[in-house]
Amino acid sequence: MTISCPHIRVALRRLLAQAAFVLAIGTCVALSAADACRIEVRERGTGWPVPLVELRTTHQARFVTDNAGVIAFDLPECMGRETWFDVRGHGYEVPADGFGYRGVRLTPEPGKTVRVEVDRTIVARRLGRITGGGLLAESQQCGQPSEREENGVLGCDSVQTAVHRGRLFWLWGDTTLARYPLGIFHCSGATTDVQPLSSCEPPVRLPFEYFSDEQGRPRGIARMPGDGPTWVTGLVSLPDQAGIPRLVGAYMKVRQVLEAYQWGLCAWNDETAQFEQVRVIWTKSDASPTPPRVPEGHAVLWTNPQGQTWVLFGNPLPRLRCPATFEAWQDESTWEPLEPQATVAAADDAAPVTPHSGSIAWHPWRKRWVTIFMQHFGRPSAFGEVWYAEADAPTGPWGPAVKVLSHDNYTFYNPCLHPEFSAAGDAWLVFEGTFSQQFADRPEPTPRYDYNQILYRLDLDHPALTQRGQVHLPWQGAEDGQ
Repeated sequence: MTISCPHIRVALRRLLAQAAFVLAIGTCVALSAADACRIEVRERGTGWPVPLVELRTTHQARFVTDNAGVIAFDLPECMGRETWFDVRGHGYEVPADGFGYRGVRLTPEPGKTVRVEVDRTIVARRLGRITGGGLLAESQQCGQPSEREENGVLGCDSVQTAVHRGRLFWLWGDTTLARYPLGIFHCSGATTDVQPLSSCEPPVRLPFEYFSDEQGRPRGIARMPGDGPTWVTGLVSLPDQAGIPRLVGAYMKVRQVLEAYQWGLCAWNDETAQFEQVRVIWTKSDASPTPPRVPEGHAVLWTNPQGQTWVLFGNPLPRLRCPATFEAWQDESTWEPLEPQATVAAADDAAPVTPHSGSIAWHPWRKRWVTIFMQHFGRPSAFGEVWYAEADAPTGPWGPAVKVLSHDNYTFYNPCLHPEFSAAGDAWLVFEGTFSQQFADRPEPTPRYDYNQILYRLDLDHPALTQRGQVHLPWQGAEDGQ
């Protein structure tokens, strides 16, 4: 067929040019995985992938490993060229050279895989980030297919968990979304199996089932009356008089700069999948400028030697208790204040360590109570040093304490134990915390990881614990807290 009209010929040439451009773009996308150099960061001796390790070039290009310990390196100016990378890892490092630089020389090639081995200097093992987007983004850029669709959640503040009606209920504070700088400020939530991990080794990815709106987007689940965000704490499932489990918590309303101006009680409605106000406990006023002691923090159940079951609330050590029923939790006359010890002695030098935030749990392998807590004004990071201690009873005495996690000018606040992740024969425990540049000395925010929850595993037979007299072989006769 002959095309005689010049306008048609011009239009056809434009269509062909556009098709060629689209084909070229598609070819570039298809080749992008092959163009990247796959850098794998592994722990020396174990071969475990190490998330949250940064490699930085001499011209300050930053790359951070994903949950599989992978970086997709794609700088054209460094391909085929010997390149120096500084290695920074918050507890993972490489040996220093003669000038004190800690790094490696690599020669990246398109489609090539290179490995970097790092030494772990902290006691706990980093398992990976469990909230936010792109948990395995670097691996995907190297050609690994995605196993799960992203949901738009990019950041989650501190967590509360409780086993409720056969599921593990997760609740987070302020939540960052992809679609706008202002995200969810009335708590987001999800559920998983009580034991959501098939293996306690990296890479990890928890199958959260978020509470979502009609469009399938995660939504707020704790909107309480009043201005400002709502934060829920002291999450626990308690039976009512009819034996029906009720998920409850204490909430605070916040305004201005972290000013809590109201405390109240709330309960989960299983039908509407929302927390509802039970009643207000305290509102800030000139006559009442500070709140009373309320059931906040992290909750644990404890059966005392007399057979009575209590729910204890603390952050980390218990500060209040009440009988473990829905009715008692609502009745302030049943709330008994507790006075936890102010400091815990360090195992190495007996120096006092002041707990700031954290949680406690009964550990079946240890047959003792254990705690993970963030130190108040620790070093090198003021709010990034995490310690472990034990006690025969949840009310203490606690100690000695061993530092198990440290950060280089970064914050790791509100650590939370996950006792559900450990079976009776497991000689380890799992905890998480909020990794954030807030409250540190103006560090660069770490892409994807900042303002998210990072999971760690602590092996209780680690020499740093056993050699300091912190841990001994399990013994019989301890009071069974469960």
